[in-house]
Amino acid sequence: MSGILLGVTELPASPESVIAARAFVRTRLGADHPTMEDVVVLTSEVFTNSVIHSDSRHGGSVMVALAACWTLIHVDVVDAGGESFPHLRGDALSEGGRGLLLVDLLADRWDAYEDDAGRTVWFEVKCDGGGIGSGVGEETSERRIRRQLRITRWAAI
Repeated sequence: MSGILLGVTELPASPESVIAARAFVRTRLGADHPTMEDVVVLTSEVFTNSVIHSDSRHGGSVMVALAACWTLIHVDVVDAGGESFPHLRGDALSEGGRGLLLVDLLADRWDAYEDDAGRTVWFEVKCDGGGIGSGVGEETSERRIRRQLRITRWAAI
């Protein structure tokens, strides 16, 4: 996949760094980007999972990489891995464990893998009405409907 790297940041694996990860995405995408809200929420969820569940929580760090790839935004969140592998939980009413359910509903694609760098959870959110490096514009009605259907489906679980 080719595109434009919008930025990379490495932050301490602490709850306070979630705010910095969200700010990084907001700054790099810009307030007018049609995917900004979804990408910020998804980054926050995946980064939080890294802070809570990965071995990075023992004084390590979590890296966030953001790229514009033609008609989508791609985000990698890389941590030190851990004993359990990221997976969807079936109970939407539980107190915790809904982060990846939200990722599954809002992202157009997502997955996770491990390699020598650690564990990477990645996701993609399609852009409407723009190509690579684009992003200024209103959310299209198609994306708005798709988002509402996903939220409705999530609420019904």
